[in-house]
Amino acid sequence: MEILGGPLFAVAGAGESHGPGVTTIVFGCPAGLRIRREEVQQYLDRRRPGSNRHGTPRQEADRVVLLSGLYSEGEIDTLLSGPAVAVGGESGSTTESYEEGYSTGEPIAALVLSTSQRSRHYDQFAGPQGEVRPGHTDLVKYHKSQGFVDIRGGGRSSYRSTISDVIGGAIARIFLQENFGTVLLSSISQVGPLRTNLSLAQHFGNVASRQQDSQTITREQIAAVEIRLDEAEIHSLDAEFAQEAGELIKQTRIEGDSLGAAVEVVAVNPPSLAGEPLYQSLKVRLMGALGGLNAVQSCEVGDGVQVISRKGSENNDPIRRSGYQANSHGGLIGGMTTGSPLVCRVGFKPTSTILKTQQSVRKNLEEIDFALGKGRHDPCVGVRAGVTLESRLAIELMNAVLMHQSGRVDTTNFKLF
Repeated sequence: MEILGGPLFAVAGAGESHGPGVTTIVFGCPAGLRIRREEVQQYLDRRRPGSNRHGTPRQEADRVVLLSGLYSEGEIDTLLSGPAVAVGGESGSTTESYEEGYSTGEPIAALVLSTSQRSRHYDQFAGPQGEVRPGHTDLVKYHKSQGFVDIRGGGRSSYRSTISDVIGGAIARIFLQENFGTVLLSSISQVGPLRTNLSLAQHFGNVASRQQDSQTITREQIAAVEIRLDEAEIHSLDAEFAQEAGELIKQTRIEGDSLGAAVEVVAVNPPSLAGEPLYQSLKVRLMGALGGLNAVQSCEVGDGVQVISRKGSENNDPIRRSGYQANSHGGLIGGMTTGSPLVCRVGFKPTSTILKTQQSVRKNLEEIDFALGKGRHDPCVGVRAGVTLESRLAIELMNAVLMHQSGRVDTTNFKLF
């Protein structure tokens, strides 16, 4: 069973790249959280195919429909003003969906339809004579499933499955923002050989060092960064780097090849004391959640591999009454949050689907020179990955918060009369 997060806050999903749609169930959202469908939709809009001209040419609206777990007494018209859900046929039926309401504590279900499938593009991969795309799961999934596998676009292994991550992450973000003022951000820091010298961690570290009274980053300071990220050619704090990287991606697409990327993801104003010291360490959970995303090959926390060459006297972050004075630890010490920005860097391999001829096999292991017939893909998967990394971090952080709270029982919450 695959569940993201948990055991207290978790996300489960189902749906293939070229199936009818992706379904999502979010478990463990506390009752009373105001959830607006448009807030969930804004994150799906960042993730969806066609949202960036440097990504896949596949176009999907990815309009989310909320089907359970919300209610709003006295506001039924608002609650039921979401997109209509219809089932066709001679005796077709239509029903309302949820637009805005309060979480009830029950599972929240969501649906996103797929409307731009091109299933015939994948005929060359069908059956035991089907060709295997280097770098993909085609060979292992075919034999693992004894041949009963959806070959279209990678099936469940497709990046399209991350729709569920983003929906669950959107709910976690609302919870974290409302309770702690936590905001999740990401910035592309490398594309192929091109690197930026600007990082979110360093930027917010500089902001905090200039403040005398508090380590908390204001909403205005965060909004200024969000504008810079949104206005760049690709989602990066460094506009000059983003422009140059965009041109490199464009040229690489023309050449029929692909590029790797690195993405920095940061939780600004995270709650302190979330996480556990050992086997449920938040560091372990984040390395699994972020490192386990499609195409990811590396995951670092804080200053990552840079700390190897330092002495302890250089790497230890000074502490004063106001808090940590530096953040090489990336907001985590002993698997628990310190309140400093929670910082991770994730490395993506070049997109496996390319137009260049490569050595490969058929599923019966007959050797071939593989050439892609048809298909649509991202020349650099890192371009669209930031919002999913933010979502996975939010899910794990919210679960850690609820786990911490479970150890602080308030008996006044256990009285009925």
